[in-house]
Amino acid sequence: MNRSVRLTLITLALGLSACTAHRPAEREAPPPIETPPPQGPVVKPLPGGAPAPQPGAPSGIPKPLPRTSASFAPPPGGASHWDPKLGVYVLEKQPNTFYRQRTYYRYDSGWSWSLSPNGPWQTTDSSGVPGGLGRAFGQ
Repeated sequence: MNRSVRLTLITLALGLSACTAHRPAEREAPPPIETPPPQGPVVKPLPGGAPAPQPGAPSGIPKPLPRTSASFAPPPGGASHWDPKLGVYVLEKQPNTFYRQRTYYRYDSGWSWSLSPNGPWQTTDSSGVPGGLGRAFGQ
């Protein structure tokens, strides 16, 4: 019995070592796919020597603002949108009220903050609000 167990273990070890030493066969690269030339519009220079806009270049049409931030969660239960310049969510039904990281900020002739959109509000100065807010309100 010992001999059969030993033989099985040796066979298994040799089989596994052969798997680790074996390199897979190199594959040939697939032939390149020929693509037809682009069928887009022909860009012609504008009169007066002004350069023509390049395809894919910004067209002067502003992109829509994102509704949410990639870094900060939106306020619970409130209609809001993310303002990337201010770095906060702007509450849509409460004027000059903002939200970021579980804190609400309000500007009414000065800054205050709260953990709830309905208060109680604690007064603070511009150093107690996110930087974009303080700059936007000239503080």
